[in-house]
Amino acid sequence: MKWYIARRLAWTVVATFIILSLTFGLMAASPDPQAASYVAQQVQEGGDFEEAQESYERARGLDQPLWERYKNYMIGMVTLDWGWSETRSQPVTEAILEAWPYSVMYATPALIISTVLGVAIGLYSATHRNSLEDYAASAFAFFGISIPDFWFGILMILIFGVWLGWIPIYYHSDVPWFSLQNVQQLIAPTLVVTLSSIASEMRFSRATALEYVNAEFVKTAKAKGADSWRRVTRHIFRPALVPLSTILVGDILNIVLVSSYLVEVVFGIPGLGQLSYKAIIQQDVALVLATVLIPTFIAIVGNLFQDLAYTVLDPRISYGER
Repeated sequence: MKWYIARRLAWTVVATFIILSLTFGLMAASPDPQAASYVAQQVQEGGDFEEAQESYERARGLDQPLWERYKNYMIGMVTLDWGWSETRSQPVTEAILEAWPYSVMYATPALIISTVLGVAIGLYSATHRNSLEDYAASAFAFFGISIPDFWFGILMILIFGVWLGWIPIYYHSDVPWFSLQNVQQLIAPTLVVTLSSIASEMRFSRATALEYVNAEFVKTAKAKGADSWRRVTRHIFRPALVPLSTILVGDILNIVLVSSYLVEVVFGIPGLGQLSYKAIIQQDVALVLATVLIPTFIAIVGNLFQDLAYTVLDPRISYGER
């Protein structure tokens, strides 16, 4: 087990290095809209085109060789000196520390609600297969998977914000975090993220639980007099928990990588998704690399803990010989 963990940690370093390198290469190869805007403004004011371009490159550190810029960024990532955000005029670490609480405020309850309700509804649907409740749960799951997050968010703003006036149209960051007003404006983004996550959780848990509903050990437990609650929790849910744990990391990544961008842009939440989105649009390379590092770390470390959790949930799994 120790050797397996050591190898996975070593692979974590390699995978992070590869992802950051690819991100840096894509950012370096893509055009910079700010450069064209700056140069055009200087030329209109009577400046020289080449001098304006050179001054912009010096200010952004683009006059250095590509290898030198790459080396400096990588050294900064290792030493936690993630550079300076040109668009925000502050260190990248400060920008991330300011943004992440806003993402956590809606992502955490969405993850908890979707996991608990999704698994519970999926287990109930599996044990009541082909019933009216099963059909209703399946219809809800297909609806949640099919509807786009950004469209559902706009629809909620239009109905509950514009027409009914129950929620703010735009997120107000000056509201105290621990206040009813902040809870009110977080309800809509939390529901949007929860809908898509709970649908995938429900479908996966239902499909997994169906493999054990008619298993011999479940029939034996029923013959011995075990009630339905004990059969579901002890004999169906526990073996199904091993594959179910794999979707948890996927749900976290879905919220961080996909939902956070769409939801925060639609609702105007100044979280990590909107921070990364603006950094990409404005070609803020240091900020982009830092925001890419966060989901990369979650994915790699989450998969490591997921594999280790297998041995706890199923003692038959062993990594000693791998």
